[in-house]
Amino acid sequence: MAQLQRLAIAFSQLQDKQILLTREQLHYLSRVLRLEKGKSFIAMDGKGNSWLAVLEDQKAQILEPLEVTSELPVAITLIAALPKGNGFDEVVRCCTELGVTTIMPVISDRTILNPSPQKLERWRRIALEAAEQSERSIIPAILEPVAFSSALTTVKSNYRYLCVARGDNPHLKVAINSAREGEIAIAIGAEGGWTGAEIDKAIASGFQKVSLGNRILRAVTAPIVAVAIVAAAFEARK
Repeated sequence: MAQLQRLAIAFSQLQDKQILLTREQLHYLSRVLRLEKGKSFIAMDGKGNSWLAVLEDQKAQILEPLEVTSELPVAITLIAALPKGNGFDEVVRCCTELGVTTIMPVISDRTILNPSPQKLERWRRIALEAAEQSERSIIPAILEPVAFSSALTTVKSNYRYLCVARGDNPHLKVAINSAREGEIAIAIGAEGGWTGAEIDKAIASGFQKVSLGNRILRAVTAPIVAVAIVAAAFEARK
């Protein structure tokens, strides 16, 4: 099934073992993917459900449900202070490919970007496309940007890590050795990192300071590296 194209759909499109396709989805399947009538593809609702389907005229017929095993054995919430420019586009795209479950964009004391509602729509579209491309069954939730202090009060993850650039802190790879089942939250700062006050608030909220190595990473690079470390560690335990 790996060679079949994937299409994200809304659960409301399912009716009597059929998928009612939108005009945009029909255009994507037939014009962009060059999928002909009678050809199969994989439909996914972004919540973990996937189906083998065959394209018809204005709809698709569901043939059978599929078991997709591409998801990580742990849920990862990425709390990322927004970098300047369009750098967050790459963060969303790459971290979706790596298996992140939730992305919480936050406004930190050193955040420069003031995102518009259009930015949030763009990030969600990027996550959808990246989930399709990487053959995932889950589309990460991209939450609305909030202040970092507000985000700290909503985190319910079992294991919480605050990535800092300097100081004698354990490497994230070492810190997660003790993490087992549950959810992991990773917080990454903007350009210049977290302020002392933000670090204190995070520690008070149950976060552990960790390092991503001896080099100073860009605000766009650090989230990708952090998620990759966690993904690699947990997949290696299988």
